[in-house]
Amino acid sequence: MRLMIALATLVCGTVSVSAAPLVYRDGQVATGAHGMVVSQQPLATRVGLETLKNGGNAIDAAVATALALAVVHPQAGNLGGGGFLLFYRASDSLCTVIDCRETAPAAASRDMYLDAKGNADSLRSRVGPWASGVPGTPAGLYLAWSKYGRRPWRSLVAPAIRYAQDGFSVNEDLAAAVDQSKDKLKAFPASADIFLPHGRPLRAGDKLQQRDLARTLRLLAQSGPLTFYEGAISEIVAKEMERVQGPIKRADLAGYRATERTPLRGRYRDLEVIVVPPPSSGGVTLLEMLAILEHWQISATGPRSTYRVHLTAEAMARAFADRNTHLGDPAFIRPPVTGLLAAPYIKKLIESIDPEHATPRGKLQPGDPWPWEPGGHMALVPADAAWDTLRTAPPEPDHTTHLSVVDAAGNIASFTTTLNDEFGSGFMVAGAGFLLNNEMDDFTAKPGTPNMYGLVGGEANAIAAGKRPLSSMCPTIVRKGGHPWLVLGSPGGPRIITTVLNILVDVRDHGVTLETAVATPRFHHQWQPDLIYYEPGAFTDDVRNNLTAMGHALRERTPYSSAQCIEILPNGTRRGVSDPRSRGAALGY
Repeated sequence: MRLMIALATLVCGTVSVSAAPLVYRDGQVATGAHGMVVSQQPLATRVGLETLKNGGNAIDAAVATALALAVVHPQAGNLGGGGFLLFYRASDSLCTVIDCRETAPAAASRDMYLDAKGNADSLRSRVGPWASGVPGTPAGLYLAWSKYGRRPWRSLVAPAIRYAQDGFSVNEDLAAAVDQSKDKLKAFPASADIFLPHGRPLRAGDKLQQRDLARTLRLLAQSGPLTFYEGAISEIVAKEMERVQGPIKRADLAGYRATERTPLRGRYRDLEVIVVPPPSSGGVTLLEMLAILEHWQISATGPRSTYRVHLTAEAMARAFADRNTHLGDPAFIRPPVTGLLAAPYIKKLIESIDPEHATPRGKLQPGDPWPWEPGGHMALVPADAAWDTLRTAPPEPDHTTHLSVVDAAGNIASFTTTLNDEFGSGFMVAGAGFLLNNEMDDFTAKPGTPNMYGLVGGEANAIAAGKRPLSSMCPTIVRKGGHPWLVLGSPGGPRIITTVLNILVDVRDHGVTLETAVATPRFHHQWQPDLIYYEPGAFTDDVRNNLTAMGHALRERTPYSSAQCIEILPNGTRRGVSDPRSRGAALGY
């Protein structure tokens, strides 16, 4: 009865409330009968589409697109970073995850970012060579191709080589990113030479050539990742690290392996939701939020009604409290994934939510999922076996970004890859032409101290040599009636998870189109700080006032994240949507 009264009170006058969607540019929404590629950069999307047209499958197109993004979208696309690729094979419904998350070098230690007073040194964990983990992208892309690709490896690298060698016209997104990061980039001569020629940040319309990167890509095309981790490229990286007294050694590179993992599967109403497991937190956190929300009948309200926002924010806060406390690299700790998603635990979380009032500020604490975790509290679990990505492939005759692909056979690739911050650490490997990540900031430098995204981590994500930092990446595949329906993913740090949540719930529960859901202003709660972030235009004045009266703290921020999504319609048509918050593209045929 209390719930019904609350629902009637909060819904009254708000059923039709919806935020005004952003406006799409030409080429950002597309339809195709056979294949579809969506990414944050039109040139890279074109590479993926041509790969499909030339007989490639979804993995081939994803690899080619990702390599092109490393050239034409260098603020996030990368060779010096890592990510998670979620793959669905239509012929047998196989679903797998390629984990190419970076690892901490052997020189890393728990307190490596603490100063003499024991305080976290955020600059050291974000800028320069000491911020970097061992890159995983080349190994991950090669592993995905070697097991599931079809086209010759060299043909997938060729477009990236061409853009690096011949150059391309800088778009407004890249120009704005360079200008925003110019102080970081100018601290490193190799980075400044590329992005700040003659001391001036690149402008839209400038031609950007990256000849050192082209040479690195040619070596990668010839020898695969062996050259990156044990050959000529690794020598360049090691010498450059020695010159600047950085932490990554040749042994760190030689010891890196990408890993194939089993995805997580959950239910939301009539949907199956397939996501990536730890060391990404994205999948677990998304499934926990969805499990909480399934209890509430939010479809009777508007997508941004007081009721929908309140309950969703409460679910977000609880899931992020658990994320920040319990999740980490499964090779080092046991994340209580089963316990976090167990029905009795979800019931306890639901019962802790007051439909009429926000949880009092600062009072929400992480839950205890261990009673429902098989094996008991903090039981040990062996790490997933790592595939030898350097030697098991078949013979080959001579800031974060996301891409989604569906091919003619119905195979799907959803790939999120990152340098972490824009242009990563800002440190470019001189002579090799690629930037290194600053993923070490994703570890908990000091429990209780926020990282660059304001996330406050716990012991489970403490720094250790060889460990993979906890990620928020959330490539997602949604099935309806046993068939793939949605392919979702986005950049955005912790806002990745809530971006996917907002889109999925808007489409499923409120019946809006995918393009409307992607363009609708979003909101986000990550437990700490204890407030709801929202994009301009997300809430009406009435909704803002209602939320404030319920006890929520609100903070507006500029548009964030950039979802790159695909819907597979009942007749098989692919509908691609590239977020209007950036200048990406969707292309199909």
